[in-house]
Amino acid sequence: MAISSERVVEDLIGTFSESLKAHGFEIYPFKVGWYNAVLSHGHHLPYPADTLAVVVLSTPAMFERSFLPFLQNRHCEGLRDPIDQCCVHTVSACVSLCFPDQSVDVSYDYEMLPSRRPKFLAQTAAHISGAAYYYQKSDIHSPPWADQKMFGVCIHPKLGGWFAIRALLVFQDVRVGADLQQKDPPDCVRSQEDRIDLLERFNFRWQDGSYRDIVPTEERYSDQQREYFTTPPGQRGELLRRWGFLMEMDTEKQSSTNKQG
Repeated sequence: MAISSERVVEDLIGTFSESLKAHGFEIYPFKVGWYNAVLSHGHHLPYPADTLAVVVLSTPAMFERSFLPFLQNRHCEGLRDPIDQCCVHTVSACVSLCFPDQSVDVSYDYEMLPSRRPKFLAQTAAHISGAAYYYQKSDIHSPPWADQKMFGVCIHPKLGGWFAIRALLVFQDVRVGADLQQKDPPDCVRSQEDRIDLLERFNFRWQDGSYRDIVPTEERYSDQQREYFTTPPGQRGELLRRWGFLMEMDTEKQSSTNKQG
């Protein structure tokens, strides 16, 4: 199916966007070619360049609108990370509701290929879609860290670092035309000093979460949400029990993946 205008793209995904927004998520559309153009061949998405894709972000509202109701309704089961389960449950339900006749390939941020590479590079997808600027060492003119590896981080223009990249959807049979133009993400950390500060906060003091407040934000995680994400993964089952969610899982066997949200 070919789509000729940006307006028609909005018509296609508009209901899906509103559905996810009600659950505390945002989506940003892009062409597969934009993503593949900035990555090595091994990380390419195996679709034509004009294929429509969207990246899904969770906002601070996701915790109260989706995660706590998800636990209350006893949807969580087994050993998988509860946040991951909630995102899969919510995104899958919205895809089924909005695109019953579409072939949609859904990948989640925690999924890996047989080669042990991630199914998609989340921060790259957020950047090329215009959702959030991916600040990296290469954005510093004279890096003060010499050859030390510094991990990059995405900053949202309205949420700062108070969000997470959760999923990538590819509409396998939808091709978009030239009317869908790529938009640069807002560069909200403009000075070199602030960029250095951001990367140092993220790499050296990520536990305190201060990198999330590098810019003024419209929303932040609630105290309850911060308590959840700062609790070690192996102790989160016990925390949820204390909150009144009697989950049927062995907290000693939970994934050791340190999801920060």
